Order: sequence, then C-alpha cells, then structure tokens
Amino acid sequence: MTPSAFRPAYTVQTGHTVLRCWSPADAPLALRAIEASLEHLRPWMEWAKRYPMNVSQQAGQLRRMRGLFDLGQDFAYGVFSRDGTEVLGGTGLHPRVGEGALEIGYWIAERHTGRGLATEIAGALTRVAFELEGVRRVEIHCDPRNVRSAAVARRLGFTHEATLRQRLVAPDGALRDTMIWTLLSGEYPASRAAATVVEAFDVLEQKLL
Repeated sequence: MTPSAFRPAYTVQTGHTVLRCWSPADAPLALRAIEASLEHLRPWMEWAKRYPMNVSQQAGQLRRMRGLFDLGQDFAYGVFSRDGTEVLGGTGLHPRVGEGALEIGYWIAERHTGRGLATEIAGALTRVAFELEGVRRVEIHCDPRNVRSAAVARRLGFTHEATLRQRLVAPDGALRDTMIWTLLSGEYPASRAAATVVEAFDVLEQKLL
C-alpha cells in the first residue's frame, strides 16, 4: 500500500451520501452536526470530550485533518448529504493497524442514525481500501457495548477476531475493552461490502472506481 497525492479517493459517492476530504470551510456544518449529537457521541468517541469549541477551533481541527490527508498520512472524510448542505457524520481510513492494513472509523449524527448510513459508508470505504489501496486486511474497532457499531462490522462480513481487555481509555476515563473485527482480501469478494454501490474520484475529479 503506497498512498499517493491521488489516493485514496478524495471523494466517494454512495447511494445516500458523499464522503469527501474535510476542508476548513466545512467547520460551521461540522460543528452544527457534532454539537447536536454530543450526548450521543461522548460515550464512544474520545475526541468528543474536546467540545464545546467555536467555529475557528473547529476549522483548525479540519485543517489538520486535511493536511494529514494531503500528506498521505491519515484519511478523514466528512459524510455529507448528497446535495452537500448537511454533515451527516464523519468517517476515515486510518493506517494505524500495521503494514498492508487500514482501519475504518465512523460516526453518524444522532438525527441520522437508524438509516443504515454507517453500514453504507463503511462498505464504501472497505471497497476503496481493497480495490484502490490494495490492502491485505481491513479492520473495524469498537467498544463491545456499542452494539450498533459491532452490527455494522458483522453485517458487512467482518469476523470478530478478538476482544482486547482494558486496552483503551474511554472518554469517561475508565479502561475499556475493544473488539477487533477484520476482513481479509481473500474474504472480501464474497462479502456484503463488495456489493456496496460506490463511485470514487481523485483530487482532480477523475474517476477511480
């Protein structure tokens, strides 16, 4: 896996969403979605404890994410409505789980949960990881108590490989377990993830997938 200036995709379109690399200009939309969902996010997302913040601070966060994306170091996407007027959540491909592997993370704004969006975007990024990045393994990590997140991984054909005990610090400061779900390249073609409807484009808006 060798990310370049053109990979992974800068924009990914699914049936109900557009995933695109964050821009600092997205700060007002991102902040609105996050602030409306804080009680929903705080039990699971460590970064949620940094809020509240103002628009300038949010723009700074998104600028750092964009910089890492452009440098090929980490790939965070905003999840937008198809018309681009609303942030529905956030997702990403994270190269922090070893050589030849990517981890998918995601969150959905509270008012948009229950619509299958997490499954849709995780399936889309699974396709990007295997078909564009050529990884050998994709992982999803979640707290065992986060049954919705675990259901996403299971639904897409991932295997529950292990539960690491007291491995991470939860937002409330307690040690928490972490479930590791994996999908291998040899398993991918038969998985539900491989059937996800998706189009992917590079930074020049040339179609990749």
